[in-house]
This record gives sequence, structure tokens and C-alpha cells, in this order.
Amino acid sequence: MSPKRVAILISGGGSNMLTLLDSMTGDHPARPCLVLSNDPQAGGLAKAAARGVPVASVDHRPFKGDRAAFEAALLQPLLDSAPDILCLAGFMRVLTAEFVAQFEGRMLNIHPSLLPKYKGLHTHARALEAGDGEHGCTVHEVTAALDDGPILGQARVPVEQGDTQETLAARVLVQEHHLYPAVLRRYAAGDRSPIFLG
Repeated sequence: MSPKRVAILISGGGSNMLTLLDSMTGDHPARPCLVLSNDPQAGGLAKAAARGVPVASVDHRPFKGDRAAFEAALLQPLLDSAPDILCLAGFMRVLTAEFVAQFEGRMLNIHPSLLPKYKGLHTHARALEAGDGEHGCTVHEVTAALDDGPILGQARVPVEQGDTQETLAARVLVQEHHLYPAVLRRYAAGDRSPIFLG
């Protein structure tokens, strides 16, 4: 069986993207086919290119207020690379239901909270404000609803006394780098049962 083709969407430095790229070797059931960003200056693009992965970017700024046109442009490099699976890895644009529908059942996202808690932004601050004893990250299938969709994996970290948003975010990121590659490997092999770490 030929490996599944994986496209990864990023907006910044791409630390999760790099852990995914580095995991897709040897007997892994998938291989990267594209790293795509909405920011031509995203640091992750050069890092992916240095690993020999095709890269593309579609700057969202000229499309201000016209999400449909931006997504149509974004779709072109994706369709050209014919991915089986899309991984959102710090992609900071909200995608429309129409876009998501084209990849339903084969698009993953990582979110820095224990969903269904804290959908959206500022998750670490919200966990601290709520006085939570634990926090973490979730990999889920992408559906039209924001940070919703079936949960494929979660990793938990304790909230420690004196934690700031930064210290908590740093510990969660370490777990993200364990969780996302583990979920992708199983998902690419056809196993959608959730993984729980920590």
C-alpha cells in the first residue's frame, strides 16, 4: 500500500509541523507532500523546504473581507499536491464550512486545551483564570464548528503553582510534540481510536 500523502497548514514557525515531518519516516504509513502557509514570511516554510518538502503560500491579506476568494486560492496548491490527509499545525485562519466539507473526515487540528474546554484563543490564560488543576492539548478531526469534531487524542499536564501563561504554554507544547505525531501515525493507518497521554 502506498503511503498516505499529508499536507500541513501553518501560519508561523511550525514547531508542530516539524515534529510531524520528522515522524514521517521509516515504516510510518504517511509521507509529507506539501507545507502551506497563509503567510509568505512564515518561518516554517524555510524549515520545511530545507527538509526537501514542497512548500507554498497564499497571503491572506490581499483577500481582506473575501474569505471565499482566499480559500479558493488556498485550495489550488492543495489540489495540486493531492493530499489524503490535511494537518492544521498552528494555522491561524478560521476555515469556512464549505472548505472543511471538501476534506471532511481527513483533516486534523491540534488545539492547546483539553477540549471541549476553552475553544478558540487564549486557552492558557483561561485555564489559569479558572484555577484548573490540569491543562493540555487535543488533536481532533476538523468539522465546520470551531475546535469541535471527534477527539483523536489528548495529553494532560498539571497546572503548577506559580505558572504563568508562558510556562504553562511551554509545557503544553512539549506534549503537543508527542501527541500530534502519535495521532497522525494511527490515523494514517486507519485507526481513529483516541490516544490519551499524561
